[in-house]
Amino acid sequence: MISMLALWAIISCSKENNSGLADYSGGNLFEFRDVESRWSSFENITAGKGSGGQENHGAKGHPCDIVRAGESVTLLDVTGAGMINRIWATINDRSPEMLRSLKIEMYWDLAEKPAVSAPFGDFFGVGLGRRTAFENALFADPEGRSFNCFIQMPFKESARVVLTNESEKDLNMLFYDINLIKFRDWNADYLYFHCYWHRDTATTLGEDFQILPKVSGKGRFLGSNIGINANPVYQNHWWGEGEVKMYVDGDTDLPTLVGTGTEDYIGTAWGQGKFCSSYTGCLVADGEKKQWAYFRYHIPDPIYFRSDIKVTIQQMGGNQKEQVLAYQQEGIPLIPVTIHEAPKLYHIYDPDRPVDLSDEHLPEAWTNYFRSDDVSATAYFYLDRPENDLPPIQSKEIRTIKLQHGIK
Repeated sequence: MISMLALWAIISCSKENNSGLADYSGGNLFEFRDVESRWSSFENITAGKGSGGQENHGAKGHPCDIVRAGESVTLLDVTGAGMINRIWATINDRSPEMLRSLKIEMYWDLAEKPAVSAPFGDFFGVGLGRRTAFENALFADPEGRSFNCFIQMPFKESARVVLTNESEKDLNMLFYDINLIKFRDWNADYLYFHCYWHRDTATTLGEDFQILPKVSGKGRFLGSNIGINANPVYQNHWWGEGEVKMYVDGDTDLPTLVGTGTEDYIGTAWGQGKFCSSYTGCLVADGEKKQWAYFRYHIPDPIYFRSDIKVTIQQMGGNQKEQVLAYQQEGIPLIPVTIHEAPKLYHIYDPDRPVDLSDEHLPEAWTNYFRSDDVSATAYFYLDRPENDLPPIQSKEIRTIKLQHGIK
């Protein structure tokens, strides 16, 4: 049986792939491409021609290295036009604290500001600083111990990748390689890869969480992975009623693209358990710790934008009205939104004066409500310039606080 990664490789072997970039990942397997293949690793830190394996007479002299607390290490620094096709790494400390304390950044074309700035673990496809074995179209962790990224990342003048250890302890073993090709021809339609990470440890009632704040320019939203530490104050109430909204090309109050619910957005329904497919999945579904980490990648359904984009998700949950009423009477933070007595949907949302669910005129049925949870997201997108105007990554303290148990 062919693996999903092998299938993806076959699908992407066309002259032009669906990201709009010329395919420099190999094309037809039997065709020659006039490019230079290079690898950067500790065995050839410059990715230079004829420069690999210099230590210990070539006998595995430098496969890994230490990243000391507070230090940064440059994993790639090359000039000229090219494209990263694969990044692989493994580290000896894969704790949530280390995965959130390590920061990976990528700079294109001598830019001062990174296009990519994210916690190491979240960048490689799983939120919440957690690892699990999985494989999808863009990332893979075959046995829960490694980090693979297959996103194509073109650059015109230069590429630099930096890893910073912002924890208080040394990372004793980092193995990695970055596989790229160098070429001569740059097409004006090529886009630069960007990645933005953000966390809100207690979302505001009725305000959408921003997966990707407004970005100006022309590009493509590739997708995101999202993590939630569900607020234990809501106990076992369902947390995933929120709709994803995408504001594109001048949208202001109302978006052009709107989903119907969190689990709907990632292709499942009526709740959200653990699963993984090429473009959608939920890699963590931990009811005991009240943690979920899920993803959707817009590869067969591309999201292009010409001037700007903003992507949000509502933080909304639901349960039977009787249980939601009990929470409301206890003073637990919530704002009722709808009551669904199929086939009728009652609109009861009032942001200024939340409805009193004890009103006897309201039916006894499923009730959706805004709630407050700990939400984080890694957004992947392409842009027509090597820098973006997004805020810098949040501090290590915000990234690592309450990783295991959500809001207390």
